[in-house]
Amino acid sequence: MKILVAIKRVVDYNVRVQVKPDGSGVATDGVKMSINPFDEIAIEEALRIKEQGKADEVVVVTIGSNDSQQQLRTAMAMGADRAILVESDQAVQPLQAAQVLLKVIEQEQPGLVITGKQAIDDDNNQTPQMLATLWNRPQATFASKVEFTGDNQLQVTREVDAGLETIQVELPAVVSTDLRLNEPRFVKLPDIMKAKRKPLDVKAIGDVLPNAEGVAIEVLQHESPQPRQKGIMVESVDELIDILKDKGLVS
Repeated sequence: MKILVAIKRVVDYNVRVQVKPDGSGVATDGVKMSINPFDEIAIEEALRIKEQGKADEVVVVTIGSNDSQQQLRTAMAMGADRAILVESDQAVQPLQAAQVLLKVIEQEQPGLVITGKQAIDDDNNQTPQMLATLWNRPQATFASKVEFTGDNQLQVTREVDAGLETIQVELPAVVSTDLRLNEPRFVKLPDIMKAKRKPLDVKAIGDVLPNAEGVAIEVLQHESPQPRQKGIMVESVDELIDILKDKGLVS
């Protein structure tokens, strides 16, 4: 079985995000970029499945600029066998990403597709669900545990608002990972050197999806969050209630 893992290049989660002075976007010049943390978990889970003998090959794919090769090489240093870059100089929105990934799936014919549940830059949490719908295959989102119960069956424990939910899906399927699924491995220097020799296929987005739709949503302005206001010390509950009434928070 082949596992396809979709990843995204994002600003590293340890970096304090800064908005450009003109509000046109997030400043990325000289900023450390990394694999989306949820996608790192997806890579790790695919590698563990392969190490269990349940898969023969792990392929990573991303949609983005040529600079995204760095994140693909990191994924191959973790243990992925090869990588695919669908090159696009423009930001790709969730539906278009799902459409591109579907074309890659049709070419690669994986038995399982694993993605992060969402990217930390836009937090849309839409692409895995859209991909499963377009592919017309089962989906198991927010996975915190994945187990094989048969040759073509997965039992997935999902994190939902009410607690945990366990479902069974038939492969091929789409699984999106949550934080508690695993802890990604560290990349060692010898593995980084080996990754440089692994195959990385670069394709133009227009070749993969010739009829790609234009930008459906246009972001007009970015703003930094307002600074938190200084707290107020009160002497009594009555004073607190009076302040809340003045602010219109209680009647």
